[in-house]
Amino acid sequence: MPYRPRSPGLRPLVAGNWKMNGSRNDIDEAAKICSAVAGGEAGKAEIVICPPATLLMAMASSCNGSPVRFGGQDCHAEPSGAFTGDISAEMLKDAGASFVIVGHSERRRAHHETDKIVRAKATAALRAGLVAIICVGETRAEREAGGALPIVGGQLSGSIPENFSLERVVIAYEPVWAIGTGLTPTAQDVAEMHRFIRDRLNRHLPEPGGNVRILYGGSVKPANAGELMTVKNVDGALVGGASLTSAEFMAIAGVYR
Repeated sequence: MPYRPRSPGLRPLVAGNWKMNGSRNDIDEAAKICSAVAGGEAGKAEIVICPPATLLMAMASSCNGSPVRFGGQDCHAEPSGAFTGDISAEMLKDAGASFVIVGHSERRRAHHETDKIVRAKATAALRAGLVAIICVGETRAEREAGGALPIVGGQLSGSIPENFSLERVVIAYEPVWAIGTGLTPTAQDVAEMHRFIRDRLNRHLPEPGGNVRILYGGSVKPANAGELMTVKNVDGALVGGASLTSAEFMAIAGVYR
């Protein structure tokens, strides 16, 4: 069955978050993805690979001329300075990035990043000319306590920059309890949350929130991508482990052919 857009007018986006995985030997894996996308295997979808910072420049160079875009997994809020070990949005841009993920649940949890910090990083991304993929999502305890919608609503309000072009921001909903656990929300769960996010965006943005892409991210695999990606208000996916191999990643992106 051909893909039918669930948010009319928006181009789907499939982003691969490699997390702390990969070495120079894996540059060829990115090249395979670029070749597959150039051959039409991703259909209508825009494809982004977010490798570790050590591989960003090499991967972007190896795929020069490809429609595939590259991104960072995090950035510092400042453009430069005495911040040992950090990377600014401007540095990511210089290395070949077009996107950057900010506020991923692993950053929020392990690095104690608040909504205020995430907003500052998203603002930095826009300053540098990058598209910010802003992550939001609830834990299992928060969901079981009935707090999923208020938690995500608060993260949206606190993490999105005040002034931005709608095409320069992407929201990624990642149910924290589904990442790496093998658990996956039902299509109804995803539809409810994505509808809530869309309504929130429509209410609080100066322009219609229907112009912001909302990705689903939480144990997305080839086996469940077809069902999840056709849920209304799901405009693509933020893919973790399945993005590390070209075959699995393209099987997910192939939903949009």
